[in-house]
Amino acid sequence: MKLCLRLFAILLFIFSSATYSNGQTNFAVRGFHIDLRIQVMKMPALKALVKQLSDNGINTLLMEWEGSYPFLEAPVIPNRYAYTRAEIAGFIAYCKSLHVDVIPLQQSFGHVEYILRNYQYAALREDPRDLSQVCPSQVELNRALFTKLFKDLAATHASPFIHIGCDETHLLGHCALCRQRADSMGVSKLYFDHVKMLCDIVVSLGKRPVLWADIALKYPQYLQQLPKQTVLIDWNYGWPLDHFGDHTALLKSGYEVWGAPALRSEPDNYCLTRWQHHFNNISTFIPSCRQLGYQGIIMTSWSTSGEYDARFDANGELKDLYAVRHVYPLSGFNLLINAYLQATKQQEALNIDDFFTHYCHEQYGLNKQAAVQLYEALYKASYAVTNGKVLSPMPMTVQQLLDSARQSAGILHALKPTRHVEEFEHYRLMADIRVYYLRYINIEAALNAGTATTAYAAQLKALMATEPALNKTFERLNGAVLYPSEIEEENTIRCYRTHQLYERLIHKK
Repeated sequence: MKLCLRLFAILLFIFSSATYSNGQTNFAVRGFHIDLRIQVMKMPALKALVKQLSDNGINTLLMEWEGSYPFLEAPVIPNRYAYTRAEIAGFIAYCKSLHVDVIPLQQSFGHVEYILRNYQYAALREDPRDLSQVCPSQVELNRALFTKLFKDLAATHASPFIHIGCDETHLLGHCALCRQRADSMGVSKLYFDHVKMLCDIVVSLGKRPVLWADIALKYPQYLQQLPKQTVLIDWNYGWPLDHFGDHTALLKSGYEVWGAPALRSEPDNYCLTRWQHHFNNISTFIPSCRQLGYQGIIMTSWSTSGEYDARFDANGELKDLYAVRHVYPLSGFNLLINAYLQATKQQEALNIDDFFTHYCHEQYGLNKQAAVQLYEALYKASYAVTNGKVLSPMPMTVQQLLDSARQSAGILHALKPTRHVEEFEHYRLMADIRVYYLRYINIEAALNAGTATTAYAAQLKALMATEPALNKTFERLNGAVLYPSEIEEENTIRCYRTHQLYERLIHKK
């Protein structure tokens, strides 16, 4: 009898927490967001990801193509990694064969640096030196540009939706004309007049407009002027529902609402991943979306925060844009992807401990004790550092944080997965990159504390000696996903500060 009960418990556990179960969900839209702003994926890798997602119940992709999309009538917008029109058509056809809808995301208000960097569109800049936002008072120029871009996307994407972005418009009311309009009619009217114009273009193309809901929550007064077909996405990365504003205004608006957690988001970067935070976000926000009656769920995964450092020459002309934040490629996050996939298949909240144990056993051949070790290594001391200060709830020095990171890396290197070893190696590499970063930060902190500098050049040189191995591993693990020049850029950016400080120190001699 006890044996039967034990067997039943095991089967129940497998049924309830299996990564690849075929459970049902009440979300009509089960989506995944792919951000190609600074990490453009090779097409075979992109298709492989879609196949994995489709096999696990995802029916929608939200594609943030940005400069990787080959606009026909705006040839200055595509970047050097832009796909061909044939590749776009082939990809969308492949997704259709898997019954996956591909929604194009075209930023149309904020986060438009990749458009406004071109002086052809300089008249649309809200600020001549901050290229993040179009000026909503330039109505006809905006209408002409985004009509052209939306028409192109509508011609290649069969989806009933076009996502128009419209989040994080931090420069609202910034220029003299917009400031005057905001003073006379309010920021909400300034914002929604532009968004309505964009939505009307989308509706005229027979599509439904989709936009992020943060600004609508902050300035909801004129929300109702949007077309009834509009969809609002409530993105929540682990904060209270009223984080952006009165959440009831969204629920009472009458518009269709989707939710969006995240598996890579700020302050994540190349040397820090907040695994525990993202697991908790998946476990708590997805059930909340069900309870709130949201009709869709989209997992976001940001390759960058969307903030850029603009470099100008002496004549005020833009030389280049550099993404402020880089994160580890999506290839290293299969664990979180599968946690999301499982969470969309079950009505109850994802039990993180059970999921983690099961995934480690099925994917890596690790027993429960080893799974706990992996769990603790990923969660351990995931604190950011600013100006030499560890942002931890209890006082902690950079040296203590470095010691903790070394312990985590040691645990990961000691574990012996028997399956999917290459996937597991991403954890080790991320841990090694974090140790590298904290070694640098520890030296920098000592220098800024006024400590004598005689030994630090040698320490930096020793740190730099570890870079070839890290770079080679990064290339090996991500070479099938990213282009060689992208990998070279990631490796260079990751080590840039170390080299700069070393050069400064040796030239003092």
